Amino acid sequence: MPQYFGQLPINEQAWSSIGAVQTVKRDERGVLCECEGASLAIAILAPNLVRVKMSPMGDIFPRRSWAVTKDDREWSSVQFEIRETPEKIVLETDQIRVYIQRQPCAIACFDKYDRPFAHDAQLNMGWRMGSVAAWKKIEPNENFYGFGERTGLLNKLSEIKTNWTVDALDYGILTDEMYQAIPFFIALRPDEQETGFAYGIFFNTTFWSQFNIGAQQPGILQMGTHAPELDYYIIYGPEIPEILRTYTELTGRMPMPPKWSLGYHQCRWSYESETVVRELAEEFRSRKIPCDVIHLDIDYMQGYRVFTWSPKRFPEPAKLIEDLANNGFKTVTIIDPGVKYEPEADYHVFDRGIEQDCFVRKADGKLFHGYVWPDKAVFPDFLNPHVQNWWGDLQKSLTDIGVAGIWNDMNEPALDDRPFGDPGNKIWFPLDAPQGPKDERTTHTEAHNLYGLSMSKACFQGLKKHREKRSFVLTRSGFAGIQKWSSVWMGDNQSLWEHLEMSLPMLCNMGLSGVAFVGCDIGGFAGNATAEMFARWMQVGMLYPLMRGHSALSTARHEPWVFGERVEKICREYIELRYQLIPYIYTLFWEAATTGAPILRPLLYHYPNDQKTYHLYDQVLLGSNILAAPIYRPGVECRSVYLPAGIWYDWWTGEKYQGSTHILADAPLEKMPLFARAGAIIPMSPVMQYVGERAIDPLTLRIYPGANSELSFYEDDGESFAYENGIYATTNYKVYHQEQQIIVEIAARQGEWKPPIREVIVQVVGVGEQRFQDDGTPRRLTF
Repeated sequence: MPQYFGQLPINEQAWSSIGAVQTVKRDERGVLCECEGASLAIAILAPNLVRVKMSPMGDIFPRRSWAVTKDDREWSSVQFEIRETPEKIVLETDQIRVYIQRQPCAIACFDKYDRPFAHDAQLNMGWRMGSVAAWKKIEPNENFYGFGERTGLLNKLSEIKTNWTVDALDYGILTDEMYQAIPFFIALRPDEQETGFAYGIFFNTTFWSQFNIGAQQPGILQMGTHAPELDYYIIYGPEIPEILRTYTELTGRMPMPPKWSLGYHQCRWSYESETVVRELAEEFRSRKIPCDVIHLDIDYMQGYRVFTWSPKRFPEPAKLIEDLANNGFKTVTIIDPGVKYEPEADYHVFDRGIEQDCFVRKADGKLFHGYVWPDKAVFPDFLNPHVQNWWGDLQKSLTDIGVAGIWNDMNEPALDDRPFGDPGNKIWFPLDAPQGPKDERTTHTEAHNLYGLSMSKACFQGLKKHREKRSFVLTRSGFAGIQKWSSVWMGDNQSLWEHLEMSLPMLCNMGLSGVAFVGCDIGGFAGNATAEMFARWMQVGMLYPLMRGHSALSTARHEPWVFGERVEKICREYIELRYQLIPYIYTLFWEAATTGAPILRPLLYHYPNDQKTYHLYDQVLLGSNILAAPIYRPGVECRSVYLPAGIWYDWWTGEKYQGSTHILADAPLEKMPLFARAGAIIPMSPVMQYVGERAIDPLTLRIYPGANSELSFYEDDGESFAYENGIYATTNYKVYHQEQQIIVEIAARQGEWKPPIREVIVQVVGVGEQRFQDDGTPRRLTF
């Protein structure tokens, strides 16, 4: 990649800093301070949410139409007080106090227990050479998570993280810029009262930006951007779930996906013909390995022209997709942003795009082109709403023949040598290329990080317009708020044990960045997985919110059966377990859609008071109830597992353990250490070959005794948008201990959606089970 920008060094002499507060003007949201050299606006948007804007130009900039955050005016009014003294201005809600120091201007936050957070450092806010920055104190024992898509370990203290979307081919543990740019983090630290304390900051800039988390100056966090003004949000916790609830209210929450997208996806670059795809589908069904989705990579197209089909390799796409659907498979097709430059070839996408002026042009007005799969290509200006509508309508040619989802790739945007694959100078998007609607023009400098998000938005809206059912959208690139429009995978990983290991902290940090529907290519995209590696990766992949196997052209095939009978059996069993858990996982998706909670969670999410979890990256929680400790090294058949506070049960044997403790878990190749929390209520389905093959009958409630708990179990039709109008159902299950008995209370089903009458099996592990016909009425069971 070209070096667009250098790092922002901490150099006090190089920065002009904000001076003393001179005047203070109050409004219904907060205060506007005119300071020496700059203007500062502080807005209280929620009892735990503060927006800070600093403009060295004087006037605060108006909102952009493409802003990813909720407009300040859309927040409900907040009760807060403003007090002024000669030394400071204080804004106080029922949760936090924000101090604005007058001389020099600086910001400090405290909660109602006087715990400090997000304090400005001595060099507080500054600007230089088209850049703005803020410096914050890192409190003792503070740890940092999130930052979007990141390689390496879970905790990002003492690292530098740059927010600029790139094609991160061959990425490794030291890679900085990635496909996703999400300038948001959560800081967590232990408290003197032995309670965890957390806050978050969203750096609201689509320009190039960077976090320096104490890497160059210990104890100081710097966030800088090549933007004309400083704009960031401070979100008080003190618990991580509340931070994510507020952050996703700010940037948006995911919609409920089609239920079939929770099943297993099979992909390769490429299944090169209709014949190969049919053979693939038949292998899954004949071998009784559940699978819901087949992805078609770039070779289904005619000469890599988007929205076309190869007449030779895929002569009857509609018939193929219909036959796959009749066998329980959904079809997802890849789409890239690069449109083949063909002015004389009657290529409708190019021709209509030129007619409607949909493609990015250079500053001199000439059409910009670069080189990707179809060689010379032009690129839609997705920041323009008109172009988004045009591109969205192009999805109709695919949905009309039954395509159920779109996989958006190469949308950082990624460009290559001229011509593709040959040596030569690369042609990059010029940073001064105009983009956006005519009445709100900007340049690629501001639009670059939004390119993948805007493409995904256009795709999502087009699919919703042209399909009567929910569609699956997948993207490689995105920005904060991408969860509103698409699921995300971690790009072109490799068939290396290190990448298997790294997938867990990568996905957990994405979840802590508001993006819940995430996955990594099972088996690794580039290179050849060994049989042992593939078996272990499939075990881990069972936990991924997006469970997709994928491999690259010229590598060995990576379907479950190619590694021999032993590995095929392991893959079948873990994919079957995934399908059994889909009722539980679908409820987690509902939680994500309504609260912003991640689906795959690091242990610190639920155990912030336990400092042993702060650096624990190789164990994960699926929801709150299932803990996994995968194997990610060759030849390993046992491993240390940390079980946090409470009682835990071995998933496979039912053996009971008392946390907090480390145990040595047995892990032959057939077994991934898996545990359930006491009090867990886990709804489970019979094994099916695809989601919706038949009604969930019986529904099994697996309950682990030893703690009182509740679960709101979510159901809907899994396909339509009726849930948006309240057509869904929730059933509240409650488990508690009364003297020597275990009581299971099942409340009346709530909501307008009604499943067929079914048998429910209530299994209390180690105690017994009871069965009944579920008609939605309340019940009380005693064990």
